[in-house]
Amino acid sequence: MIIGEFSEKTGISCSALRYYEEKGLIHVERDFANRRLYDDKDIEWVKFLQRLKNTGMSLKDMKRYSDLRYEGDSTISERLKILQVHENYVEEQRKLWEEYSKNLKDKIEWYKEQL
Repeated sequence: MIIGEFSEKTGISCSALRYYEEKGLIHVERDFANRRLYDDKDIEWVKFLQRLKNTGMSLKDMKRYSDLRYEGDSTISERLKILQVHENYVEEQRKLWEEYSKNLKDKIEWYKEQL
């Protein structure tokens, strides 16, 4: 499928897909007219990349993970380590956001009491 169709199926903009390709996060086949050709296996991969981005993984770490993925199953242990480190980061961020949320709720409650 071409980039527009792929963008619709994944919910990821064409410009983001081009950016991912430019940074080497995705490898895309091309047709005789040099148009990008995506297949169904690319759908879950780019959705996963988007989730990594949304959870705050750095582009550098995403690139390292992607490079290892394209190298094959011999890199599974390295990819696991990257994801474990990132999971720790996400957990730390979640705890911070819980505290921020509690602080906001406390402040809102204080304002309600003042009224």
